[in-house]
Amino acid sequence: MDMTLSQEFWLLELKGYSLTHQLSLPVDRQRSSTNQQRSGLASTAEITFDNEICTLFLNYASSHHLTLFQLGLSIFYVFLFKLTHGETDLCISFINANRHRSELVNMVGMFISTLPYRAELDPHWSLDEVVEHVREKCLSILEHSHYPLQHILSDLHLTQSNVSFLETMFDFVNVPKDVEHLCLNDANLEQISFEQSVEVAKFDFSLTFVYNASSDHNQLSCSFVCSHDVFKKSTISQTAQRFEYMFEQLFQTQSSSIPVMNVSSAINELSLILPEEGEEMELVAFYRLENIVNEAPASFAQARIWLDERIRFDPDKPQIAIYNMPFVYRLQPGHTLSIKQLRYALHLTVNKHLSLHTSLHFDIQKNLLMQRVITHEDKNNNIFSIIETTYETEEQLNEILHDEKRNPQLFDLAQGLVFRCHLVYYKSISSNNLLSDKDLLIFNFHHALFDFPSMNIFLHDLNQAYTTAQLLYDDNTKLRYVDYAVIEQQMSMTGASMFWLDVLHDCKLDQHLSLPYDRYRLSNEHRTGRGTSLSFDFGQDLSHHFLIHASSNNISVEQLALATYYVFLFKLTNGEKDLCIGLNTHGRYRDELKSIIGMFVNAIPLRCQLDPHLSFHKLTKHVQDTMINCTKYSYFPLQRILNQHSNISNPVFLDTSFEFLSFKNNNTVMIGDSQLLPTSSSFNINEDEVVTTSGFSLSVYHDMNINQLSCTINASLDLFNRETVEKISQQFDFILHQLSASIIDNQMKKPIYELSLILSNEQYLMQSLNNTQISFPSPVTCIHHKFVYEVMKHPQKLAVELDEQSLAYAELFAYVQMLAVHLLDEYGIIPGEVISQCVERSLSMIIGMMAIEMVGGVYFPLSFRDPENRLHMLLEQTQSRFVLSHYLIKNKFKDTITMLNIDSILVNNNLFQHINFDQLSYVHVTIDSIAYIIFTSGSTGMPKG
Repeated sequence: MDMTLSQEFWLLELKGYSLTHQLSLPVDRQRSSTNQQRSGLASTAEITFDNEICTLFLNYASSHHLTLFQLGLSIFYVFLFKLTHGETDLCISFINANRHRSELVNMVGMFISTLPYRAELDPHWSLDEVVEHVREKCLSILEHSHYPLQHILSDLHLTQSNVSFLETMFDFVNVPKDVEHLCLNDANLEQISFEQSVEVAKFDFSLTFVYNASSDHNQLSCSFVCSHDVFKKSTISQTAQRFEYMFEQLFQTQSSSIPVMNVSSAINELSLILPEEGEEMELVAFYRLENIVNEAPASFAQARIWLDERIRFDPDKPQIAIYNMPFVYRLQPGHTLSIKQLRYALHLTVNKHLSLHTSLHFDIQKNLLMQRVITHEDKNNNIFSIIETTYETEEQLNEILHDEKRNPQLFDLAQGLVFRCHLVYYKSISSNNLLSDKDLLIFNFHHALFDFPSMNIFLHDLNQAYTTAQLLYDDNTKLRYVDYAVIEQQMSMTGASMFWLDVLHDCKLDQHLSLPYDRYRLSNEHRTGRGTSLSFDFGQDLSHHFLIHASSNNISVEQLALATYYVFLFKLTNGEKDLCIGLNTHGRYRDELKSIIGMFVNAIPLRCQLDPHLSFHKLTKHVQDTMINCTKYSYFPLQRILNQHSNISNPVFLDTSFEFLSFKNNNTVMIGDSQLLPTSSSFNINEDEVVTTSGFSLSVYHDMNINQLSCTINASLDLFNRETVEKISQQFDFILHQLSASIIDNQMKKPIYELSLILSNEQYLMQSLNNTQISFPSPVTCIHHKFVYEVMKHPQKLAVELDEQSLAYAELFAYVQMLAVHLLDEYGIIPGEVISQCVERSLSMIIGMMAIEMVGGVYFPLSFRDPENRLHMLLEQTQSRFVLSHYLIKNKFKDTITMLNIDSILVNNNLFQHINFDQLSYVHVTIDSIAYIIFTSGSTGMPKG
């Protein structure tokens, strides 16, 4: 049997597919590479669909002219696409009856064969598009289904043992009517089900649909039979639940509570996260753990900060503190604060909040970072420090503030010294134990044990303690930070895990964005923490346009700002479309966590796969959906996200970050009857002394008091120069105004790729560089006329210069005239004749060029670096009679070619003793005359003019 066509079909069908590639299924155990023996034990799960679902399934197949096999296979492909978190090139196997000839139908024997079925999906396809693709695939395979699997593998130089698609199997069984009844000699036999028997797993992962048309109820069912060597029973049971949930999204019933999913929607919008998993965080109970006294594993947030200080920054020789959090306050004029009361209030507040006297240390035996609450017995009543200093000048004060912000020696995490209070007096320490309006009060915390929301809790309790000299709380029942840390470690986060695997599939988390860096950091190079910062206000008009647009389109200002940032990064990186940046979330996702002082902040990746043809309006809606979904699962710790991508050694996506802050307050803090005003942590900020943990970040602020926006760009000086950041800020401002203009003009359909980063001064420069047209004053029109005009205007001005040689316009004109008259007298040049010139870069090159133009010739430059055969070919095509050249170049041409040595002509003064220059005025040249011709190499190798 001639199978040449089938051989070619299968080679083409599987071209480019890695047949040894294992699908990223949720396996519990890896099969041993050395031991291929299988136990045959199976982990199984069965789904029986109700009549309504079955009817919808059958109706869909009928209306789309599909076989039930084709529809079932299409749904299985979509499920694998979601289960593998976005793999689009899917190859599985199918058991084929292989009775491809009519004479084989009634024959008893073994004909079954196994065939690979490959589908290359587009995540944006709808189910309608998937089934059309699969239907065409099945029809094309049908013609070549008789080609044996052994031949397919042999043609690809593979063996059955190392081909992965054979481990993922699909089948669809149509049970014929009346097959359950058999009649022999009037004796009726009834088929007995083997459902209770033990299944044998021949494949790692298989799905079989069964449609029984003769059944009155539940005609459609399916079962997963998977190898117990690879999958646990619980895993397959959960996988079946996910399949049923996806199936119900596609074929919804009237009574279904499943979120609306239309078959015309994109398959990447389907979800395998079960409803109870989507609400898993609501089911978590945070409570006081009686078995935890003072020590517990550190939280994910604490560990992230602790590790960051030791990995990205030099722990032995830190140049700058990156996680000091000083809050600076000054009393209102006329207000005072009792230092004695303040000291006592601080002790009460610190005693209540355990994070303010908690140590972090690495337990080598447990191989775990631990937190331990430091008690009075541990520290001899010194669980925090109060420092008193004085200042007289603003420079001295600035040094004190600078030290609080940047001194890495102020805290000791291992000893639990994570909070300090600094009283800064003007000129002298108060003799009456009162803090006045010229003094400063600094509360400083280490970020590993404290976040920004903690400050409101701290100030509230400090005020209560100062006013009443007591803090009422039940130390035996109140929820502690250590309780949260332990419960967080034990929480089920299956839904969040599924979500982040989906979102970050194929995302290059370890690849830097192509920002305009001035220098690069080595992978093992520690960061200095030094950065530069630039801030600017949007202004009233720009703020108004963005705020109105957000309000009228039902999106938050934060989502609009983030979409703007993505557009800017897309342009700044010269068109990178897969953008992943870092975002810090507050992490206080439950009300009971909002009264605890501690570190809850989590960093999450925000990925935007941007389509340059989208309008800004559509991109904003896409970003809105992305941010809503990512925020929902933002409780999933960054460490767990990174553990899902074990190949990522350096998550550099965190180097580019975004922050949004909306605030509305009167900026006053009350302690007792005294008002305190927040003050900048520096009175003389040096822009090159900003502390930054990222490489490049944008912070957008919404001041709700005046309803205006502003932004700050922070950049690491390890990577950027100050001048570069200044230009970047100008470009961002330019993008903002372009987007604002499109909002005003209602041009929101304009694709984002049409936006520009070219500033107005750069546009002017580019226009001037590109403007090569020269306006000649009438009646000067031709090149040599303009040359003569310049000679008359500036005869002594420098016209041409090369190394140590130079000629003024008058000198150059004299040489040009001499050569031009020689060409007319000796060679009878006529206007339009092609004159070749082959010289090195020299003054003679300019003289020859202008002389050719002056006699009306067509200037044709030749390169002496070209091969001889090309030079001769060009001369033949142009029919040039001679070549102007230098003496050293004459050997490049055959003896049959007339060579004119420009230098020899010009130095022979005898030629010009009785020269008649008037004849040049009779040369007829117009603006339509050809000035020069240039040849290029054509695709055939022949020069083309």
